[in-house]
Amino acid sequence: MRILTASDHALLVEAADLDEAMRLNLAWDGTRGVVERIPGARTVLVRFDPLVISAADLADELAATEIDTAHLPATGEVTVPVRYDGEDLDEAASLLGVSASELVNRHLAADWKVAFSGFAPGFGYVVSSDPLFDVPRRSSPRTRVPAGSVALAGAFTGVYPRESPGGWQLIGRTDALMWDIDRDPPALLSPGTTVRFESVREQAVMPALVSENADEAADTRRVADRHAAAGAPAPGSPTAAAIEIVRPSLQLLVQDAGRPGFAALGVSASGVADRRAMRDANRAVGNASDAAVLESVGGAVLRFRGAGVAAVAGAVGSLALIDAGGVARPLAHGVPFATVEGDELTLGHPASGLRYVIAVRGGVAAEPALDSRASDTLAGLGPAPLAAGDVLGVGDSAPHPVEPESTPRPLPAPGDLVDLEITLGPRDDWFTTAALASLTGQEWTVTPRSDRVGIRLEGAVPLERSVGGELPSEGAVTGAIQVPPDGQPVLFLPDHPLTGGYPIIGALTDRSLDLAGQLPPGARVRFIVKETS
Repeated sequence: MRILTASDHALLVEAADLDEAMRLNLAWDGTRGVVERIPGARTVLVRFDPLVISAADLADELAATEIDTAHLPATGEVTVPVRYDGEDLDEAASLLGVSASELVNRHLAADWKVAFSGFAPGFGYVVSSDPLFDVPRRSSPRTRVPAGSVALAGAFTGVYPRESPGGWQLIGRTDALMWDIDRDPPALLSPGTTVRFESVREQAVMPALVSENADEAADTRRVADRHAAAGAPAPGSPTAAAIEIVRPSLQLLVQDAGRPGFAALGVSASGVADRRAMRDANRAVGNASDAAVLESVGGAVLRFRGAGVAAVAGAVGSLALIDAGGVARPLAHGVPFATVEGDELTLGHPASGLRYVIAVRGGVAAEPALDSRASDTLAGLGPAPLAAGDVLGVGDSAPHPVEPESTPRPLPAPGDLVDLEITLGPRDDWFTTAALASLTGQEWTVTPRSDRVGIRLEGAVPLERSVGGELPSEGAVTGAIQVPPDGQPVLFLPDHPLTGGYPIIGALTDRSLDLAGQLPPGARVRFIVKETS
């Protein structure tokens, strides 16, 4: 096997083929220092804790692995009904040198099995023994692929669990519910599951299927359940501690430290984009460092119900607290302040940084999903983005006294130049020498087409590849610098897909991740390669 650097806290292990990658992944259960493993088509990404084990020592342990030759376990069988009417059906058939009808017939006849999960919760990479299926991705990915789309890429079939961007070839659609957090397991296509595709012409009624209306009704019930579980006060109960959203920002979310450890379900860690800001805000109000907070992109207005204590960290801008009589007083960044019934917190447009983090003493009491209150915008997991009129309960756990003093750290404004430390790899050898020089030798501008999934960067000189063709899907870490065909990098943030098929030229070091989460559009970035001892 070949072991490559994926970041300062992850290694990418290359296997001979998919079968070996799956066996290696199973063999590393319980390996010292390993936080999470993300299998790919011919790789396993291994995230580790550098305080427990060094990269060199872990690489030695992984390289010494003896692979079990026993049959891989099966975990059940499902049937997925498909209407073969996808936009790319004819093109995919042409790429494979067969007719559309033959592609469909062989897709139905093949024996399929879920090899691994990734990209998004419920997205299973389903492989068969039929050698026909080896389809290149689209040269230009779609920005919107509808939920339930059945698609091909490489040797895999996949079904998009929810609407998302994607570059796979669409051959059909299904109404099967790919992901349901209340189901065990939540993913219909979980690793090891045997899959049979069945052709249907009209919408079928099966236990695994839901109509659009039923899905909307379920979403409505889940929202109601979330509000109930969050402890939001009932109408007519003005003294209960809570936060009412008067005016949301461009994006106002509940966040915490995330949900690591669920990669096998296709679930990324997600979590707050600026961990330091969350720690600072929570420390100011006396919470545990990982208590749930609000993360706001830009200005917002929040109204407090009942008495409490709050603090704002992260982005720096004008802050004011307006009482019920309309009297306003300015607030200091990072310093706790008392709130009473009817007080409104006004967050101005940030002068520097991008994301405010607002903590309340006791923590935000949103309903957890998979042990976390983090809102994953790509996966649609956790509390929904907050809108005007939403009310959030406040918890009652605050184990520490408030800390009245805080000094804001410098954050970039639009136009500022920021140095970000990176490690090269795992696919820096897919790029020309000139591209590697351009990566670190030129400035990159943060474009407005950026979000919690990733920051789209733009440079004068695109990064040129030296290796053509498709890269089999493999794991990616937060902070990975992925390079699509246009050569303009995408810097992954917490809600990035677990796996992807574009080469990753490098990744931010852990200490640069929080700063990346505060980069506003227009900021300029310069990458500095970390010195290794």
